Amino acid sequence: MKRFLTLLDALRLTPAAPWLALLLGALMPLGLAPLDWWPVSLLAIGVFAELLRDQTPGRAARISYAFGYGLWAHGGSWLLVSMHDYGNTSWPLSLLLLAFVAGVMALFFLPLGWLYARLRLQRLGWLTLPALLVLGEWLRSWLFTGFPWLMLGYGFIDTPLAGWAPLLGIYGVSLAAGISAVALFSIWRHGKQAPGAIIALALTWVVGGLLNPISWTRIDTSQPVSVSLVQGNIPQESKWALEWRDKTVKIYRDLSVSEWGRDLVLWPEAAIPMFAHEAQDALAMIENDALKSRSAFVTGIPFATWNSTRTGVLFYNSIAAMGDGFGLYHKQQLVPIGEYIPFESWLRGAIPFFDLPMSSFSWGPAEQPPLTVKNHAMAPFICYEIAYPSLVQRLSRDADILATVSNDGWFGRSIGPEQHFEMVRMRAKETGRYIVRGTNNGITAILDDHGRVVAEAPRFTRTVLRGEVYPARGLTPWQRAGVTPVLVLCGLLLLLGWRQGRQ
Repeated sequence: MKRFLTLLDALRLTPAAPWLALLLGALMPLGLAPLDWWPVSLLAIGVFAELLRDQTPGRAARISYAFGYGLWAHGGSWLLVSMHDYGNTSWPLSLLLLAFVAGVMALFFLPLGWLYARLRLQRLGWLTLPALLVLGEWLRSWLFTGFPWLMLGYGFIDTPLAGWAPLLGIYGVSLAAGISAVALFSIWRHGKQAPGAIIALALTWVVGGLLNPISWTRIDTSQPVSVSLVQGNIPQESKWALEWRDKTVKIYRDLSVSEWGRDLVLWPEAAIPMFAHEAQDALAMIENDALKSRSAFVTGIPFATWNSTRTGVLFYNSIAAMGDGFGLYHKQQLVPIGEYIPFESWLRGAIPFFDLPMSSFSWGPAEQPPLTVKNHAMAPFICYEIAYPSLVQRLSRDADILATVSNDGWFGRSIGPEQHFEMVRMRAKETGRYIVRGTNNGITAILDDHGRVVAEAPRFTRTVLRGEVYPARGLTPWQRAGVTPVLVLCGLLLLLGWRQGRQ
């Protein structure tokens, strides 16, 4: 190990340092789904911290930017499938657009390296660098509407560090993982002369392990809710074709015939590929089936409404509950390009990818009540809304069960759907609630209050997943306090590191 550290000391002072940081960033997604090689994440963060040692602020910023670029160029590679396979964009242009996205997202890492060097934070690097990483994750979860993907902590959902999730959310898990990575390298470098790093490493894993089995909410096993999650496996290229509208509804209705009588029959995002006012006859027949069997029916469906305070019609990506259920939810977090076009007057028509069908949705209001399903409150989330930790934290407080509907068909067999599903698992752990997840072609699943997979449907098949979920009572500490405690903690760690660096 000493030889390895000596080699790093030599490399960090050469022009090769940013290139090595780029490679380390590209290795980071191997610690996330589908591989979940979390030791690789620890290695990448630990070596990254070593590269930042004794750097000038400008050089540290370049190294940090290169790390972020590598992370997003590899971790976001699923965007290529969406752009090329389903967005009719050429391979060269798709690669160029991915490079642009990686370059923009890497900007969140630029101040990280600069502050780390400028404030001389490396003396307590096992605390300060993870704190900066977490603050960066938090910023990119909301700034410019947010893109909360590729957070370090997701890869640790099946480790003792997941015990921090109900207390501090995904940010707490990321902080614990970052502390572990940097502390390990500090211990390897300084041995027993790094007692702070030894204590920090031990506490993150031991305390996390003790917290992990704790149930912060009470699961009411006396009120099981039987669910049927219908997976239509509609070809993505046919999803919005006019000739497939009635055919798609018929496929879902035929799959649901034997499911009426279950407490909840759930169809995925935009399972009905027409606006609600266009589907009134079909909805009336489906609701009649649900009412006769005393089932709640929940489906994704586009919704159009006139808003007198604005010009024209507003279009929403929505979820509706009918039968022995009630409520309508409009999606609050829209996918850039996929559901709305930033700078639409400039980009619309520029390349085929900016003309995807159903890419002019409006933003749903922030305050919306949960759906009612068989007298249970169910918080709904559409597609990548489930990736927003604070949104789920806020909406889940008034819900007994969580539901998310999605259509990851846009990303084919890439790593994107697996990454997305891992986030759903973390939301279950954070909130202490069962989650049902309905998709067009996978991953359709039922998760328990610890984020464990209870049942999962095979991908790319036309099928129905049956199971039971249970309502939860009470709130986890994360649901009560949200992100504030972890932000305060990160601020205190940075203040402590800054004071140490001045001595």
